[in-house]
Amino acid sequence: MARKRKKTSDEAFRDALLVVAPGTLIREAVSAIIQSGTGALLCFGEPRRLLNLSEGGVMLDEPVTPQILYELSKMDGAILLDETGTRILSANRFLKPNAKIHSDETGTRHRTAQRLAAQAQCVVIAVSQRRSSVTLYCHDKRHVLDTISTLMNKAMQAVATLEKYMSVLHQAMQELTTREFQDVVTIFDVCKAIQRTEMVVRIAKEIEPYILELGTEGRLIDLQLRELLLPVQEAKLVVKDYARDKPGASGKTALDKVSVIPQQDLLHLGNISQALGYGPNLRSIDTYLSPRGYRVLTATHRLQPQIIENLVMRFGSLQAVMRAPKDDLVEVDGVGEVLAERVRVSLNLLRNQLVVDERR
Repeated sequence: MARKRKKTSDEAFRDALLVVAPGTLIREAVSAIIQSGTGALLCFGEPRRLLNLSEGGVMLDEPVTPQILYELSKMDGAILLDETGTRILSANRFLKPNAKIHSDETGTRHRTAQRLAAQAQCVVIAVSQRRSSVTLYCHDKRHVLDTISTLMNKAMQAVATLEKYMSVLHQAMQELTTREFQDVVTIFDVCKAIQRTEMVVRIAKEIEPYILELGTEGRLIDLQLRELLLPVQEAKLVVKDYARDKPGASGKTALDKVSVIPQQDLLHLGNISQALGYGPNLRSIDTYLSPRGYRVLTATHRLQPQIIENLVMRFGSLQAVMRAPKDDLVEVDGVGEVLAERVRVSLNLLRNQLVVDERR
């Protein structure tokens, strides 16, 4: 039997947010505990590990319901649950994590929770009686859960910021496409477009935790985010179009390098140029670049990925595809008479549309 892959810290944190998100039984119980003015410690993890780091209490092995969790929270000890948060293992347990594990918390309940989460590599939810707050400890992470209204406001502000950046990205993509049809693209144009794309991707990643934490309340924001990000996959093809062709390098390799550029360094286009394989000095590139054509051919929305790959492999660049006679297009694997004409017409329509948009 294959061994179950151990979750990373980020994956465990993501799953923990889903367990305690609005609309779940756990969140309903936590809300009831807060409203009653009491506190609680809820521990989620591998049963044997949790039991070894605690003692006393009452063994239960019962399915989770908000009502039972609320009643059990009235006792002083912690409540132990399985990793999925669907069964209650034990209640009123005294936790005994290693006191030498560092904790920057001041309250006894929160110090114990942080240490247990770190030692047992589990999830602990601490509901504060005094502050009426909920703190989530997941392995080495600490996260204070916001109210739904606060989360919603943060998410909507982030979405509004994303919309502005998407508008800037759309403009950058249009300018790049126009220059591609004119065959006057420089490394500066390419790096600027990639920079805009990467900034959009990073803003979207900041919104995702809000959606997770909102649970059922975040469905509409999730739909809005998905709709906004539809053009991003096409925009990412800029890297595939222009990444320098050399041994051991590829569009994906370049994209990975761009994704790990620190936020402050992303503002310097030379770092993006270096990730593409052209070096950090933009002025050293005094020649024009020619796109392979992946992005523009994908923008026609009429060609299958394999056919686009075949066209690029056969002609090498977008300009070569545009100049190719119909008979040469037909010779490409997967391209017949009808599709060859469609490629020519689609590219002409896209070019004409760009001219119309520029005149507006």
